[in-house]
Amino acid sequence: MSQPRLSEAHHPRPQWRSRMGFILAAIGSAVGLGNIWRFSYLCYENGGGAFLIPYFTALFVVGIPLMILELGIGHRMRGSAPMAMATVNRRWEWLGWFAVLIVMYGIMLYYSTVIAWCLNYVFYSFNLAWGDDPNSFFFKEFLQMAEKPFDMGDVRMPILTSLAAVWFFSWLIVFFGIQKGVELANKIFMPMLLSLILILVFWSVSLEGAGKGIAVYLKPDFSKLGQRKIWIDAFSQIFFTLSLGFGIMIAYASYLPKKVDIVKDALIISLGNSAFSFIAGFAVFGTLGYMAHATGVPVTEVVSETIGLAFVSYPKAISLMPAFSNVFGVVFFA
Repeated sequence: MSQPRLSEAHHPRPQWRSRMGFILAAIGSAVGLGNIWRFSYLCYENGGGAFLIPYFTALFVVGIPLMILELGIGHRMRGSAPMAMATVNRRWEWLGWFAVLIVMYGIMLYYSTVIAWCLNYVFYSFNLAWGDDPNSFFFKEFLQMAEKPFDMGDVRMPILTSLAAVWFFSWLIVFFGIQKGVELANKIFMPMLLSLILILVFWSVSLEGAGKGIAVYLKPDFSKLGQRKIWIDAFSQIFFTLSLGFGIMIAYASYLPKKVDIVKDALIISLGNSAFSFIAGFAVFGTLGYMAHATGVPVTEVVSETIGLAFVSYPKAISLMPAFSNVFGVVFFA
């Protein structure tokens, strides 16, 4: 194995201002839309509480060990994924570039677009612009999806404008560097995100009929454990939600001080991410339980897959609320 690069002697690498700043940034890169939408739906689809068995198996067998490995590589090699892999062995440099250019580029395009949708829906929540038919509003009015795959539609200016705002804000954070950009942003927004989720949870579980939704979310069906799908979904969710293989954790760890407890930090990041996913599920299914109660149908009839859950089912549930529905919408999409 090659030694770490000596350029740090002449150009000291910036470091995180505090350990808490690093942990919040790492959790912030791991916690995302998949924690709120995808985890909840996978629990529902894969036997409710029974899904937690393969999920935590994947977390402790694969997730935490790989988190320790990625943090260890970044901390030891003091560089981004391409530099770190090249330092280990020059022939492996392409693995780092693959993570940065292919994986991260694809994730960036997907996530920034969905965040832009959420930004639009924050403003739509003020007057519940989706009306009585959130499905038609989302697919036909907001996205204006074409009927055929290769049909080219018009540019959607609301989406383009919000997407430009998302990209500009992301660039601004990176421009200010590790301490004044990434660390400061996560110290501000991560506590805000946690506060908003806790508000949503307490609000959702207090709604009439919320208990039925939560029962669907957690009631175990252990017969599902014999199916291959539940294990594939659990392991894929761990890779996706912990940002493993994306190069993010390697880059973040390269800015850590020389003396740091990598194992302890990996445990905090991984378990914190999983706790966030589990808690957020109460907000999602508590609201869906209320929606089922208000419309007089079973909870299973109001649950839809990830994107539909956020932009169709949830807006419909928000519209049914007797009071403060627009406030609930703003908090959820923010």
